[in-house]
Amino acid sequence: MHSNDRQSTIDFTVNRDNLYREESFTDVKVAAIRRLTPVKPDGSKDNSRDFIFMGQSQLITPSGPIMLQSLLDAKTFEEAMEKFPAAMQKEMNRVVAEAKEKQ
Repeated sequence: MHSNDRQSTIDFTVNRDNLYREESFTDVKVAAIRRLTPVKPDGSKDNSRDFIFMGQSQLITPSGPIMLQSLLDAKTFEEAMEKFPAAMQKEMNRVVAEAKEKQ
């Protein structure tokens, strides 16, 4: 199969049952937390689903920045901030172990 054939079969249909509004929060130092608020197809809040929180940070290395990203198991923004350090540490440990494995 040619790569053009695969590209022409991609389904770009929006999943209307899995829509989120995204908000970003940062301390302009190390933390970036995204709060994904579930919404209905008309854009109104979908109260039947919970928020999703994603933590992001980056490591600066001689080879360039490495993005760290992790789902934060939190129900509130306050809880997401509390869980952010441990989640980033765990993700950093995973990235470092993966890099060592490739060497």
